[in-house]
Amino acid sequence: MHVFVTGATGLVGSAVTAELLGNGHTVLALVRSDTSEQAAVQAGAKTVRGSLADLDVLRAAVAQADGVIHLAFSNDFSSTEAVIASVAEETAALEAMGAELVGTGRPFVTVSGTPATPGRPSTEADALATDSLVGGRSTAVAAVIALAERGVRSSAVRLPRTVHNRGDGGFAGLLTQMARATGAVTYPGDGTQRWPAVHALDAAVLFRLALEKAEAGTYWHAVADEGDQVRDIAAVIARRLNLPVTPVPVEEFGPLGQIFAADQPSSSAHTRATLAWEPKHPSLLADLENIQSP
Repeated sequence: MHVFVTGATGLVGSAVTAELLGNGHTVLALVRSDTSEQAAVQAGAKTVRGSLADLDVLRAAVAQADGVIHLAFSNDFSSTEAVIASVAEETAALEAMGAELVGTGRPFVTVSGTPATPGRPSTEADALATDSLVGGRSTAVAAVIALAERGVRSSAVRLPRTVHNRGDGGFAGLLTQMARATGAVTYPGDGTQRWPAVHALDAAVLFRLALEKAEAGTYWHAVADEGDQVRDIAAVIARRLNLPVTPVPVEEFGPLGQIFAADQPSSSAHTRATLAWEPKHPSLLADLENIQSP
């Protein structure tokens, strides 16, 4: 297939691009800068210049593709207003791309997060919450899934809170960045909350499998580690950076405090059994050993 990929040069996107190219597909990558364009071209992809805000660019790219994988998001969590704006931008982009695919039968794989289900690991059958700061993303994903009734082979790959590679990425990567900036590894709550995780290279395989064979209107979980306690994650980061660990009250952690404090283990049993997906790369705790000490 000729696949249009948004976010094709990010942590996950670069792995997805390589996975697609390595398995006989071609890639048209949405790029926003000279640096991103150079990275995509070096990987072997063709490029189109633009962002999620450029709806005409998105429509034209989708029109010439055999399938679409959406990964891009601004990731601006500096304020509540910034997050709301990012969600609105992505929602409009998904609507534009989806409308272009109606009636074609072509695959549209979008990205999502794993849900939190109190008392047990979440599964592919669980609904995503729509009442959080980023709840609008869940609504937008549900609209993509609903395109299955309009002739689109839509599916969503749910990523866990940490997608990692070489010790970087996801919520754990944010803890590391914050620690380097503040001189301490901080996390909200008592640290017993669990975060699921997956290596970016394993997640990339699942995106390809969903593109190639997922049925319309389906959700899939890219979860390798069902859930590590945040205090264990913080302990590895602190040891690698030679910094102290300091738990803080949830209300002092910033816009993502409630999300970071949530206990949210997740299962991928259905995904593994149905799509024959099997993670092979290092676990999160093992991969965090790649963090470079000062």
